[in-house]
Amino acid sequence: MMASTDPIAAFRELFDRAMASDTLNPNAMTLATVDDQGRPWTRVVLLKGFDERGFVFFTNLESRKGRQVLARPSVSLNFYWREIADRGHQVIIEGEAEPVSDAEADEYFATRPRGSQLGAWASRQSRPTKGRAELLAEVAKVEARYPLKVPRPPHWSGFRVVPWYVEFWREGRFRLHERTAYERDGDGWKTYKLFP
Repeated sequence: MMASTDPIAAFRELFDRAMASDTLNPNAMTLATVDDQGRPWTRVVLLKGFDERGFVFFTNLESRKGRQVLARPSVSLNFYWREIADRGHQVIIEGEAEPVSDAEADEYFATRPRGSQLGAWASRQSRPTKGRAELLAEVAKVEARYPLKVPRPPHWSGFRVVPWYVEFWREGRFRLHERTAYERDGDGWKTYKLFP
């Protein structure tokens, strides 16, 4: 399935294929975290970049996911691409989430549409609201405060998930799937096959 001894190179090849397919939001990934009682929680976030250092996403640090990642940075990511031509593919990544630098967060925030920048200030993410009207009123207040450039809020940044385990799954006929695992081994990776 994956010939590379480097899981990041193997991921890049598959991700490029997903980007070229009819997949809606091919950069969508499920992020799994746990709370202070060890209860798991998942939600979909968007991959905004990756390289040999890890996989980057951005969020409100005061949100449920932001607080959980800061408290317990061991997380899991999951990509599923059904639309890749030769069969469905899934990638599971386990790793340690570390904050991106302020410079990285500033650079990415500056590329977001103005409406998204305003929303980052206006939304008290994961907290109760009286309804959409309350959110829109907050957006209007922020828009009045920042008529030109919208700075990055101090509570908005990103995380880089530094992987220690990456698994590639390829759908097989009769549920005889192909699974290839990569596990961090010092500065390199060891790889092995798994039963489906």
